Amino acid sequence: MATSSKVKKSVRIASGRKRVRQDVRLNAANTSLRSKFRTAIKGVLKAVATGDKAKAGETFKSAQKVIDSIADKGLFHKNKAARYKSRLSAKIKALAV
Repeated sequence: MATSSKVKKSVRIASGRKRVRQDVRLNAANTSLRSKFRTAIKGVLKAVATGDKAKAGETFKSAQKVIDSIADKGLFHKNKAARYKSRLSAKIKALAV
């Protein structure tokens, strides 16, 4: 009998309605950027897993641009971006050994 689905109340104030519209747009943009970030990292990790250092280096170069742009937009903290870049470059350097 008890349903856990809550009915969302619509906002009555104009500024609140505008905020809801903006949130939908921003959420879509952030989701897209986050997906781009994950895809770039997976590409580098895949290249590292195959052991191809040249390809890993190339994909890392393109992934760096994606990571930096996302950090600049404020989606992630700059330290998080630096941490990801550091770990990926360490994995690529480990291929030489």
